Amino acid sequence: MNIFRLAADMTHLASVLVLLLKIHTIKSCAGVSLKTQELYAIVFATRYLDIFTSFVSVYNTFMKLVFLGSSFSIVWYMRYHKAVHRTYDRDQDTFRHWFLVLPCLLLALLIHEKFTFLEVLWTFSLYLEAVAILPQLVLLQRTRNIDNLTGQYIFLLGGYRGLYILNWIYRYFTEPHFVHWITWIAGFVQTLLYADFFYYYFLSWKNNKKLQLPA
Repeated sequence: MNIFRLAADMTHLASVLVLLLKIHTIKSCAGVSLKTQELYAIVFATRYLDIFTSFVSVYNTFMKLVFLGSSFSIVWYMRYHKAVHRTYDRDQDTFRHWFLVLPCLLLALLIHEKFTFLEVLWTFSLYLEAVAILPQLVLLQRTRNIDNLTGQYIFLLGGYRGLYILNWIYRYFTEPHFVHWITWIAGFVQTLLYADFFYYYFLSWKNNKKLQLPA
């Protein structure tokens, strides 16, 4: 554990809390992609299967349970909670997200560090997380107007990935033999996908204007 890893985890946790705050208090999921949330639920379900087979620390187990529970609860609220579901923009959230799952699974079967069940699923979760934000970004481009909580949610998600890159750089220079190309490349691709959003986010903050993405 180092300061960059801790900051990344807390930023990721903050992004989830912001989204849950919007859903629970405002009873709205407007501007939020159910497709992206379903992909994240798959990511965490396949990544954290080791919760049943290994114990690292109380902190590690707690964070895994938080992300598992929150991801599935968000999907449930958006699909089945009457008040929240009414605010879901199904007509705009049309990205065919299931087409992302099979290529990521095939890639994990071909490129992995170790050919075991848990390792392949863990690698699959890395590839899928790298592209899981795509339906959300497409939805934001279609709707253009983005409310503050949704904008903060995406900003924190992107910030979490950026901090993880700093964590990897720190560990590379402080830990012997710390080389994980699959994790690094997937994380770098994921961070790049946020570049356009960050540009317009900082423009809106600098000019004190409402956040809008180009169509």
